[in-house]
Amino acid sequence: MQSQFDLLGAFVPTIAAWFVLSLAIFVPVDALLTRRGFYRLFWHAPLARFALFVCLFCSGALAVANH
Repeated sequence: MQSQFDLLGAFVPTIAAWFVLSLAIFVPVDALLTRRGFYRLFWHAPLARFALFVCLFCSGALAVANH
């Protein structure tokens, strides 16, 4: 895996691409869980949202790094 890639003449760290991809996956999943009332099960809903995003971000990076 490369550490940087060229985006319109600027070198961008690969981790930024993983962040954007994880965010694109997180937004619809978060909306679905909110509509279903999933976050009512947690005492601190923003912390549960953050934990979900971190899990998505890390699992995606680990899946690609181990390839």
